[in-house]
Amino acid sequence: MSFHIVLVEDEPAIRVQLAALLERSGYTCTAPDRFEGVAEQILASGAHLVLLDLNLPGCDGQQICAELRRSSPQLPIMVVTSRDNPLDELLSVQLGADDFLTKPYHPQILLARMARLLQRAYPAAASPCLRRGGLELDLGQGEARYEGRSLLLTRNEARILQRLMTGEGDIVSRSALMDALWQSDAFVDDNTLTVNVTRLRKKLEELGLKDCLRTRRGQGYQLCL
Repeated sequence: MSFHIVLVEDEPAIRVQLAALLERSGYTCTAPDRFEGVAEQILASGAHLVLLDLNLPGCDGQQICAELRRSSPQLPIMVVTSRDNPLDELLSVQLGADDFLTKPYHPQILLARMARLLQRAYPAAASPCLRRGGLELDLGQGEARYEGRSLLLTRNEARILQRLMTGEGDIVSRSALMDALWQSDAFVDDNTLTVNVTRLRKKLEELGLKDCLRTRRGQGYQLCL
């Protein structure tokens, strides 16, 4: 199942960047650039989750939150805003928001919080699959697939591969991968990362992807597909 996310964000650069991140992470995304009647648009779109800014031209994000909650008691709503006043967070929650995240934020923290809300709202639905260069990562099954072959990954291996696949071929620093592993309850140190990357590299080689997970000395790791 591909979850449909509606992104309500008025800053064009942030809207484009975040929509691209969501698409890379296996979601479908709608990002309106006009906000009159946006609550009705969201409800008609069949959205599975809403990312909602509060500072919108010509309308109030908290009012949109209240309208959505009145019409759809189960729709997950995450407020993502630069307003860091505790009263804004309190009011948003009282109006029906499920989570509140202030800008600037780490993209992987946003994705982790979204995944938690989606799992809670749709427990029977499969997690999104990531695809790149013929490689598929099924996050729900914890499985990597390539050209008809498949291998199970540990939770840490899957999180490392997820972070590399959403990087679109960029070099991902060790600290960014440590952040990805931090989402688990395993003890994370530099050796933990090295061991998990080594295991993941061996599994990718078993799938037929030799030399696709490359070490960039002094910079991090790169997935070359």
